[in-house]
Amino acid sequence: MNQSKKQEFAIVDIETTGGSAKASRITEVAIVIHDGNQVLERWETLVNPGREIPNSIFALTGIDNDMVKDAPLFDEVAEHIFSMLKDRIFVAHNVNFDYSFIRFQLQESGFEWSAIKLCTVRYARKIKPGLLSYSLGRLCDYLDIPIENRHRAGGDADATAILFAYLKVLDTDQVFQDMIKHKAVDQRFPPHLNPQEFEQLPNDTGVYYFHDKDGKVIYVGKAVNIKKRVLSHFTGNNIQAQRQHFLKEIYHISYECCGTELMSLLLECAEIKKFWPKYNRALKRYEPKFGLFSYEDQNGYLHLAIGKVNRGQACIQLFQREYDAIQLLQSFIQRDDINPQFCQFGHASLSTRSLKKDELPDRILHNTRIERCIEDWLKQQPSYVLIDKGRNADEKSCIVVENGLFYGMGYIDQYCQYQDLEDIKAQVKRYQSNHYMMELVKMAAERQPAKVYFVTKTTILAATAAEPAFSYDNQAPYSLFELFE
Repeated sequence: MNQSKKQEFAIVDIETTGGSAKASRITEVAIVIHDGNQVLERWETLVNPGREIPNSIFALTGIDNDMVKDAPLFDEVAEHIFSMLKDRIFVAHNVNFDYSFIRFQLQESGFEWSAIKLCTVRYARKIKPGLLSYSLGRLCDYLDIPIENRHRAGGDADATAILFAYLKVLDTDQVFQDMIKHKAVDQRFPPHLNPQEFEQLPNDTGVYYFHDKDGKVIYVGKAVNIKKRVLSHFTGNNIQAQRQHFLKEIYHISYECCGTELMSLLLECAEIKKFWPKYNRALKRYEPKFGLFSYEDQNGYLHLAIGKVNRGQACIQLFQREYDAIQLLQSFIQRDDINPQFCQFGHASLSTRSLKKDELPDRILHNTRIERCIEDWLKQQPSYVLIDKGRNADEKSCIVVENGLFYGMGYIDQYCQYQDLEDIKAQVKRYQSNHYMMELVKMAAERQPAKVYFVTKTTILAATAAEPAFSYDNQAPYSLFELFE
């Protein structure tokens, strides 16, 4: 940085056609050059964005298409903007928004520019903590700062300059000097997030939650290192509107430590299903498409049917492919002598005609066959626990699978005594099973068979890569970890 401008600040405000630097364009720029004590220079201009200004933006700013039709294009003022910003500290209210637009459009005009940033939202939080709102309008009200032409670049830049000077006078500890250090982590944070909430995050494996101003969960993520992963959300110069909106909505962070990466993956999935957060995308889309269902018709006959699965809908078995569901249903028909007329195969119907009333089978016998078929199928699905390291030396993580479905997970004390599966189930938290969670557990069990213990109501069998090696009498209590070590 040029030494002569080391303590000069370019206080900037812009108006735009939308929220994304890549998809939107600047319509107005105002720059106030400040030395920390007084204004040295001031400049503003409307900018022709080269596209229509949406009605919603006109309603907010009052800038319409007629106002900018004779204004210069950004290319025509880019060199002057660059000269005003060069070697100065870039200051703005919610600085990352203005910075992303200016930097992107300067780059498009052929100017490579970057700057140290100072956010007056974050600065005000440090100097005047505890206020209900840190929006520019509210801060000006609280501090009796005059603000004219609200939501216009010139009016907002002038008010930000007065706010900046006011905060500098109160800043007896020179807080802003720490904030403008070239790689100050603070400057990367969302404007409404208290840095202390970030500092208290652990470097452990687990799940983290971003909350909005009302405390609602808007994003859930998992991490091998929670603190490092959270920080990665705030780094880089992503100019997409979605990221800009996302960062502006983050007010708080909470977390939960997990013993292993698998536990964090499962908890992340369960919490996304529970909270359905606004900014989670991937796991919302990961849903099995087909299911095998059982239902009773108006005459009291049970049917087996293949169909598409709605969110949260219970079924006998989930499938990614309709073909796999058809194969299972066909095996039921052959093995258990199920009448195919009471089976619906989705798009591929194998039944040829409907039964007449005098051709209907005995209802009790028919229903018993289907009930036994389902019961036998579920009994064939394995029940096991997967034991791994816990969050500390006194516990182990425990994942319970019962009849092929994810039952729950939690942390069990190594000093407790367990007699059977019910004892273990009582120690973990119950979760609703879903296809994705079971796929995660099955993959882990296949990769680490020594951590898997097959269980029945009366027996726990330690698994090996070949066959179960041990069995234990249910009548004598034992320490679970004597089996697992």
